[in-house]
Amino acid sequence: MNQILFSTSWCIPFYGLIGALLTLPWAIGLIRRTGPRPAAYVNWLTTFLAFIHSLFVLVDIWNTESQSFLFTWFKAADFEISFALEVSPISVGTTVLITGLCLLALTYALGYMEKDWAIARFFGLMGFFEAALSGLAISDSLFLSYALLEMLTLSTYLLVGFWYAQPLVVTAARDAFWTKRVGDLLLLMSVVTLSTLAGSLNFSDLYEWAQTADLNSTTSTLLGLGLIAGPAGKCAQFPLHLWLDEAMEGPNPASVMRNSLVVAGGAYVLFKLQPVLALSPVALNALIIMGTVTAVGASLVSIAQIDIKRALSHSTSAYMGLAFLAVGMQQGGVALMLLLTHAIAKALLFMSSGSVIFTTNTQDLTEMGGLWSRMPATTTAFVVGSAGMVTLLPLGSFWAMLGWADGLAFVSPWVVAVLVVVNGLTALNLTRLFRLIFWGQPQPKTRRTPEVGWQMALPMVTLTIMTLLLPLMLQQWYLLPDWESINWIVVTLLVSSTVLGIGIGSNIYLHKAWSRSRVLAWRFLQDLLGYDFYIDRLYQVTVVSIVAVLSKISAWSDRYLVDGFINLIGFAAIFGGQTLKYSVSGRSQGYLLTILVGISLLGFLISWSLGLLNTLPF
Repeated sequence: MNQILFSTSWCIPFYGLIGALLTLPWAIGLIRRTGPRPAAYVNWLTTFLAFIHSLFVLVDIWNTESQSFLFTWFKAADFEISFALEVSPISVGTTVLITGLCLLALTYALGYMEKDWAIARFFGLMGFFEAALSGLAISDSLFLSYALLEMLTLSTYLLVGFWYAQPLVVTAARDAFWTKRVGDLLLLMSVVTLSTLAGSLNFSDLYEWAQTADLNSTTSTLLGLGLIAGPAGKCAQFPLHLWLDEAMEGPNPASVMRNSLVVAGGAYVLFKLQPVLALSPVALNALIIMGTVTAVGASLVSIAQIDIKRALSHSTSAYMGLAFLAVGMQQGGVALMLLLTHAIAKALLFMSSGSVIFTTNTQDLTEMGGLWSRMPATTTAFVVGSAGMVTLLPLGSFWAMLGWADGLAFVSPWVVAVLVVVNGLTALNLTRLFRLIFWGQPQPKTRRTPEVGWQMALPMVTLTIMTLLLPLMLQQWYLLPDWESINWIVVTLLVSSTVLGIGIGSNIYLHKAWSRSRVLAWRFLQDLLGYDFYIDRLYQVTVVSIVAVLSKISAWSDRYLVDGFINLIGFAAIFGGQTLKYSVSGRSQGYLLTILVGISLLGFLISWSLGLLNTLPF
């Protein structure tokens, strides 16, 4: 039985795809009498089967060597494109995480989307999401990974624009799609270049090629920057980060997946590309700069948001920035551990915030308050999720950041400073959110707020327990350091930043009557952070303005130069035709004479040009 499951492990991504296809009869209206809910149950069942399959495979191969499956897709002469899949403890463990969180998100969606008329379409899109993520986890081919990243881009566009009757939703979906297109185009250029240079796009072949590759600095730099651009767009990294904020207009169960797993897909691809990126020091430095700027900047922006989902989404960008920083410093193991701990904690936070939005019908933090006694399960989930996000002993993020900072405390102390700042700002932001949502006096929209139903409460309770038990899992996987080797100075700095962030967040003045400070200096700072350092306006006056000017020039040249030249030729043809019609006599003798004279002149000119007339005796 185990051998059958292992040999068919490459089929795990197809469970989600099959579930998405099975929802089509309900999604497109072929089946109406049963209502759309059977489609949700079918998709939930396929996801459950994918989770069980991947879990059995993980148990079977935990202590074995990784194996590969190779499928040839296209072959002509010496050119071959193949799909390589890797079955290893890391890749299968990632599929277990993906299918497990997707199963919980779908269970959560059964309650959250219960009254939505398009629930079948939503579950179909979530199955598409799951298929792309599971395929990305076991992919051992850069070409296949690129195709799956494109599937994620399409899924993001469709899920963000799910409620397409709202103008803001349509704008958010469009911006998310086009922002990712910028990075994907550069990534495609690098994929094509790499296939020419290395001869193969399988990661195992790329690793061997990278060991002996001899590229000039310009080629390696452009190649590395192109490979970074695609994941930067997927992970909402500066300067391609604005889409994640707008993407919060979509349904919350999709936001659970997007902020925990989808954004991590780009960082996972970067983790696999480490040997290739190491060929370019400029690319590694770009990763470090990009990750640092995004981590610190997004953490600052998050503390000025008054929308609950946007405050959490900027925190997602910040932690993905830390993952980029880890990959840039060639600390791939740290990046994976950070992605694991962040995914579980952030999924729990978005489930709890979605429960608040579901019962209060608002995302505005200034309209909330006093929910802790009315929604105990949601409050507990938010507290545990917040604790799992920061360096609070003994939860997961503490060990992830400690393992990173401990090894670089003396080599690169500035990295420890970045971790301390980001962790402190995150603790401050989450404490501020807790006070505005659950503490204080009830507001008009929260006075009669009940706890959510079991479909939404069960996934939250499950993830709460998983977050608390994560340190035990890390210990079983031998990922926790020994107590004798711990740098207690680093521990003190990390824990102190958490305590300081919680302390400041607990004591800053929060008034619900206004969302902007009445003090001019604080208002300027709040607007600067609240509007994301006005980066969108900067794009408007730079990139957008340049494109608009070029478009006007192109339109003018097309209208007056290209169309004018073509119209001139057409007018000349019409004028010539109108002129020649008056020379028509209707006599065939004249036509024959004209043809004879024309052919004679043409023959004379050709003979003269070829020098045939010079051989004549006269």
